Amino acid sequence: MKNTTKFWAAPIKGYQYISKMLPANCRYYPTCSEYAKWQFEFNAPHKALMASTLRILRCNQLFAGGIDYPLVNFTPPKTIKSLKPAQCAHKINIRYWLVPKDKQHYYVIKQFSSSKNPL
Repeated sequence: MKNTTKFWAAPIKGYQYISKMLPANCRYYPTCSEYAKWQFEFNAPHKALMASTLRILRCNQLFAGGIDYPLVNFTPPKTIKSLKPAQCAHKINIRYWLVPKDKQHYYVIKQFSSSKNPL
């Protein structure tokens, strides 16, 4: 995690800690604070701040709510070096999936691991 990401994520984590003691009231999935955290992990701070602010402004009775995954800009690498199974001695931990919307925009979806089949 970059330093700027940590800087912006700290108040969000503090809010999430306090909000666990309050009743759930976000109209969206993922919650607005989780949405903001993901935005700051994947986008530049000014873009993430704008997207998070717009999302929080939409989180009211005038909007239906529902599923609204963060949309991020991502350009995949042109070449991916494939490794043979013998070369992959360590376990890969997947935190997020990037699902393509178009050539440069991807939805961010969090990986949830179950206790039966941990990744």
